[in-house]
Amino acid sequence: MQHAKKYFSSDEIRPLAQRSNFMGAFLVTHCFFTIALAIFVFSIWPNIFTFIMAVMIIGSRQLGLAILMHDSAHRALFANDFLNEKIGYWVCGAPILADMFAYRHYHLMHHKHTQTEKDPDLNLSKPFPTSIRSIIRRIIRDITGQTGIKSIYNQIRTAFKLAFDKDAIDSLTKQPQSFKGNSMSQPIIANLLLFIVMWIAGEWWWWFTFWLLPLVTWFQLVVRIRSMAEHAATDFSDNELQNVRTTYANPIIRLFLAPYWVNYHLEHHLIMHVPCWRLKKVHSLLLKKGYADKMKVSKNYFDVFKQVTTN
Repeated sequence: MQHAKKYFSSDEIRPLAQRSNFMGAFLVTHCFFTIALAIFVFSIWPNIFTFIMAVMIIGSRQLGLAILMHDSAHRALFANDFLNEKIGYWVCGAPILADMFAYRHYHLMHHKHTQTEKDPDLNLSKPFPTSIRSIIRRIIRDITGQTGIKSIYNQIRTAFKLAFDKDAIDSLTKQPQSFKGNSMSQPIIANLLLFIVMWIAGEWWWWFTFWLLPLVTWFQLVVRIRSMAEHAATDFSDNELQNVRTTYANPIIRLFLAPYWVNYHLEHHLIMHVPCWRLKKVHSLLLKKGYADKMKVSKNYFDVFKQVTTN
C-alpha cells in the first residue's frame, strides 16, 4: 500500500480493489471452458494443426490458472474468503502442481523486496540482458519438456525427502516463481480427478496428451516469457515505476501467451490486491495522471525480447 498511496488516493484505490465472487467464478469457469473447447475442436477435427493449437492454448490456460491462483494468494480472486482459499488452492493451484499457501508466503517477499538483494526472484532477472543464444537454449529446453520434467522430478524428490525428514530445506527457495509446492498429495488428487473427467468425456489418453504434455512444454515456455517480461532488464532499485515492466498484448498474444491481464505487471506491483481484471483500469488511470514517460512499458513482447538480449 505504501506504493499505491504515492500515486492514487484512497477514494481511487477502494473501488479498484473491490473483489467480486461473480468475476472470480467467471474467470475460473472461462479458463476451464477454454481448455475444454480446445480439446473439443481437436476431437471434431483431429489433425496436427488442431493438436498443436490445443497444446498451446491449454498451456496458456495452465498459466491462466497460475495467474488466478496468484490472485487468490493476494486474496483478490473472490470476495468470499472461503471461496478464495479453497478454489485458489484446489481448483487453480493443485492441477498445475502448485501450493497456493506456500506460494503466498514466498511471493509476498518478492513484492516487499522487488529487484533488491532480498528479492527471492532476483536470480530470475539478474542474468539479463543476456545473449540470444542463451535465451534460445532455454526456450529449447522449455518446449522440448526438459525444464518441465526436471521441475516435476525435483518436486517429487523433495516431497519424498520432506516426508521422511521434516528438517529438510524447503525447495521453494530453489524454485522461484515456478508455482511449485513441496507436497504431492493434493496435486495427485486434483490430477486424478482430471484424468477421470477427461477419460469419461473422451479417451483414456487425453490427460497425458492434453494436460501433462502442455504442462511440461508450452506452460514452461510461457512462464519463462512472463518472467522475462515482468522484471528482466529493469532497474535493480526500489523505483517502483522502473523495476517492473508492463507489456502491451494484442488478442492473439493474450490467447497464447499472456492471459488474464498478466501483462499489466507494473500496475499489479503498485496495488497488489487489485483483482487482475481491473489492472487495465489502473494502467489507464496512471496514463491519465501523466506517468506514461516515467513507467517501464514495452509496446509488445518482441520489444521485450530486444531489451533482454545482447548480440
